[in-house]
Amino acid sequence: MELFLIVLLLLFTIGLSNMINHFIPFIPVPLIQIALGGILAILPMGLHVPMEPELFFVLFIAPLLFNDGKNVPRSALWKLRVPILLLALGLVLVTVLIIGYLIHWLIPSIPLPAAFALAAILSPTDVVAVGAMASRVKLPKVIMHTLEGEGLMNDASGLVAFKFAVAATVTGYFSLVEASLSFIIIALGGLIGGGLIAFMIIRLRVIIRRLGMEDVTIHMLIQILTPFVIYLSVEHFHFSGILGVVAGGIVHAIERDHEQSPTIKLQIVSNSTWSVILFILNGLVFVLLGFQVPGVANSIFQNAAFNNKEVIGYIIIISISLFALRFAWVLMAWWTGWKVKKEMVKPSFKAIGMITVSGVRGAVTLAGAFTIPFALDDGSPFPERSLIIFIAAGVILATLLVTSIFLPIIARSKEEYTGENKAETEKRALIHSHLAAIKAVESSITNENRDVAVRIISKYNLRLNQAYAAGSQKNQSEMRERENKIRLIGIEAEEKEIENLVNSELVDGETVYLYLEHIQRMKMAVTNRMKYRRLIFSLFLKKLLLMISYLFSIRKRELIEQRNEHLHKFITLKVKTAKAAIREIKEKTSPEDRGISLIVIAEYSSLISRFKRETKVSERYKQINFERDLQYIAIQAERDDIQDMFEEGTISFEIAQKIRQYINIREASTVEESNYGP
Repeated sequence: MELFLIVLLLLFTIGLSNMINHFIPFIPVPLIQIALGGILAILPMGLHVPMEPELFFVLFIAPLLFNDGKNVPRSALWKLRVPILLLALGLVLVTVLIIGYLIHWLIPSIPLPAAFALAAILSPTDVVAVGAMASRVKLPKVIMHTLEGEGLMNDASGLVAFKFAVAATVTGYFSLVEASLSFIIIALGGLIGGGLIAFMIIRLRVIIRRLGMEDVTIHMLIQILTPFVIYLSVEHFHFSGILGVVAGGIVHAIERDHEQSPTIKLQIVSNSTWSVILFILNGLVFVLLGFQVPGVANSIFQNAAFNNKEVIGYIIIISISLFALRFAWVLMAWWTGWKVKKEMVKPSFKAIGMITVSGVRGAVTLAGAFTIPFALDDGSPFPERSLIIFIAAGVILATLLVTSIFLPIIARSKEEYTGENKAETEKRALIHSHLAAIKAVESSITNENRDVAVRIISKYNLRLNQAYAAGSQKNQSEMRERENKIRLIGIEAEEKEIENLVNSELVDGETVYLYLEHIQRMKMAVTNRMKYRRLIFSLFLKKLLLMISYLFSIRKRELIEQRNEHLHKFITLKVKTAKAAIREIKEKTSPEDRGISLIVIAEYSSLISRFKRETKVSERYKQINFERDLQYIAIQAERDDIQDMFEEGTISFEIAQKIRQYINIREASTVEESNYGP
């Protein structure tokens, strides 16, 4: 039961991390998940989740790398095979040698073979972390494919080098020739073994299908088990399970491209299932990583044998050295290739900087560090095991922080630096959000709501024309301010019309009170955004309580009749005030604001014509519900689109906030029209 509760808590933490990232997208999800994992470990809840490296590799790394191998573009990998191999093999070897000697020089208490082991486990980059970081910036495709290929290959090379270095430390024996031959055998065995097992699994699925067993559940079960079967089988023969699952993923991608009879249902279920699995596994990797950090830190900070400042200094020096070595290696390799092969693109410091800063270390590094044995063959403790694990954890955090800070800065375009294209960016974002809303409404059209959907799409088309015609950022801001003023003119005209009707005793007090409440919400949306959001929330609760009371009331039919009667009065009043608003806007709008005023007038006119067409109260109520639902769909599509652009780094926080405020104002003047009555 305790394990089940821990799993639930970890899954909740993953969901919470994504909710937090929704509000602060400039902080990468992996960092948030590591922080939450660390908080869980610190809290006095008695939680204990030990790091079991073998289970970690098979449960998390195998399916994640299998999926990456299945989805990475094979043509790009082959085209970039030289830079990928230079990073995945050449840079790993150079890192082991240079950083190994540096670690031994910095910390003489770590023997040279153990220093090589630490350098080896620090050499592989984390393809999952790189993908999470790169999703916030626009990396060129060539660089992104190079990083993906490097991440797929260097896990195996780094881990193999790590195993040999650990073995040399434990036994005191090392042979470069034997190590080189073993590496070739382990790598080729992993690639060939993974490919063969994947091919056999594919043939099994084909046979099952030919036997008439198209059961989606069976085929999905085989797909989910595939990476685990490949990894465990290849590792059983002492080859590289990591390269095995990568090869298996690539073989499955080839099979997917040539598959003759996949069912649409299987494709949909497969995509949905794997998206959920990968979401959970990606999150668990970093939450568990964060869960280990406090324990690893305590073993060092509470040990009197270590100077805390010196240990932190070691982490900083090693992290800087890793980035410096990576920069020098990429610069040298690229420059040499350009000199030898003139058709190559000339190296640019910006591209080299992006590749350098993307050298994030992650879960493979920490999981590998935990596989270090506690004792040597002679029974003595493994030298500085706790310090090695702590340095590995510190370097992971340091590289994540450096990448999250500097990658968006380096990848930023000149226009973003100068701000010259800010107005155009805002204009494109506004147009993009309107198109997203139109698409969302079109996908929700039915025979019953078609007329309402057409009206909503027409309004968005008017706004699109206005957005296309907008000029500079200053003009866009001025146009929104002028639109707000025109809306306020209409709202004030509605208030005056209500006063005239009250003085003439043509409307009852209850309807007036509720209508004035509606007017107040409209005005608040234009003038005070925060108060409006709080008021909308309170009204939502009020409506919810009223709906519950209707459900359990013994006078349900009588209440519904009263509501319909009140709705009829409310709509009649709205038609009168809408006509007054149109008259006032026409009188008080200047010629230069004519285009903007026509949009507001069109909204009022559409409202009036709709109510005149719908003679039955029940039909009015149905149409109101249709419009409310479609408006919510459209507005949510706009908000989602703006959030996506913000998270991708396409627009800034300032632009996102401006457009959100504009959406909120329109929400008040459109969706509010669909919330008539109590």
